Amino acid sequence: MMRTLYFHRDSQRGVEKTFEWLVEEVAELGEALKADDRKALENEFADVIAWLASLANIMNVNLERAALGKYDGKSLGKYDGKCPRCRRSPCQCTF
Repeated sequence: MMRTLYFHRDSQRGVEKTFEWLVEEVAELGEALKADDRKALENEFADVIAWLASLANIMNVNLERAALGKYDGKSLGKYDGKCPRCRRSPCQCTF
């Protein structure tokens, strides 16, 4: 969806400026985490996802495959239903 809506404009903006927008949205999410406004929090989470997807699109990275993907029966995703460290679900890592 983000590629369809914004790829042309995001490509013209470029990687550096799109990354700056992502960082700004993460900062806004940080502010929303401190506030007591559920709708603002949901909006900022959505904005972070949108700008992350836009950046991935202009870098030609498929986020779904990067996170969850399988290719020819092999898991290629970092988060393929298991913790990437301990390989369990739920995570059993000690901190």
